[in-house]
Amino acid sequence: MGLPYRLFIRPTLKFQDSEKAHHRSLYFLKKLSAFSVSRLALSVLYQTKHDLPVEVFGHSYKHPFGLAAGMDKKAEVLLGWQAIGLSFAEIGGVTMLEQSGNPKPRMFRSDKHQALINRMGFNNPGSEKISQTLDLHFKKHGPLNIPIWVNLGKSKLTDNSEAHTDYSTTMDRLWDYGDVFVINVSSPNTPNLRDLQNQDDLSKIIASCMKVNQDNCHSKNLPAKPILVKVAPDMSHEQLELIVKTAIDSGCSGIVATNTTVSRVATTDAKDAKTMAENGGMSGLPLVDKSTEFIRLIYQITDGKFPIVGVGGIMNAEHAWQKITAGASLLQAYSAFVFQGPSISKDIVKGLKKKLREHNFNSIEQAIGLDHKGDD
Repeated sequence: MGLPYRLFIRPTLKFQDSEKAHHRSLYFLKKLSAFSVSRLALSVLYQTKHDLPVEVFGHSYKHPFGLAAGMDKKAEVLLGWQAIGLSFAEIGGVTMLEQSGNPKPRMFRSDKHQALINRMGFNNPGSEKISQTLDLHFKKHGPLNIPIWVNLGKSKLTDNSEAHTDYSTTMDRLWDYGDVFVINVSSPNTPNLRDLQNQDDLSKIIASCMKVNQDNCHSKNLPAKPILVKVAPDMSHEQLELIVKTAIDSGCSGIVATNTTVSRVATTDAKDAKTMAENGGMSGLPLVDKSTEFIRLIYQITDGKFPIVGVGGIMNAEHAWQKITAGASLLQAYSAFVFQGPSISKDIVKGLKKKLREHNFNSIEQAIGLDHKGDD
């Protein structure tokens, strides 16, 4: 189905508003995954036949590839992500308060560069309503067969001085449903959010979330949930090292590298130039090398002892392999689903399986950080 998508469906997206096309895609996947027969059909089409297990963050992932935040902001297509073969899915970003986000239009597409630019602004129903949505889902369908991650954002109306309360309140409300929580202080689309990447503010946010984590553990007699920090690609190596060390010292379980970038692709095409002039964060193919570079740096900073989730520009198995050998244990994609279609997971896992055979490896773990290990 990858080729038919690229030949017949993707060309029609050129004539649609990017955000509306996004909503239509989610709507159809939600409807198709709502019934057992159509859900089975999706699984037959898109589920990979290969298992490439990865043990990390207290869970066993069937393979390394999952959904990045931003695609399913309302947690309304959970059965769909499982049906098309992803090994985990990240919902959100979710904020303490409900918010409509930035004015429309706020999502733009460059087909030439396979890039998306968005300034959505954490539009979401708020953590209280998301909690209700997840509660209904779990009561109706039970827990998913894949881990659910929650991307924690800050409400626009919350001052940075109170950001720790915003993040931890959302985590508390969603603690029962999320398997992994990601602190997002790196989106470029909420004013002054990236200012929270400094050591003092980030430490305060993490500490507040850690307290929520421990309180829920003790009251419910359950293990702690892993907390990760998502970093921006638009910082110096010194800033990156400080954030990574802050995350480690604060008790976090890993790093997600990276969020969208405020940099742009140089272009002489008038249409693309107009797209690139839009404000917001850019994701997709132009980000692939930068995010891989950050993964490599984080691996070096931590001597490969701190799990890294690689996200940014993954469009094929080669990109995925580059991120794994740079040091990523798990992978995520967003833009790839727009430009490559729902078969991207199956294609990447098949390609990774081939890469393992070429290197005479038996597991993904053997490939993690391979670039740092010389010829062996």
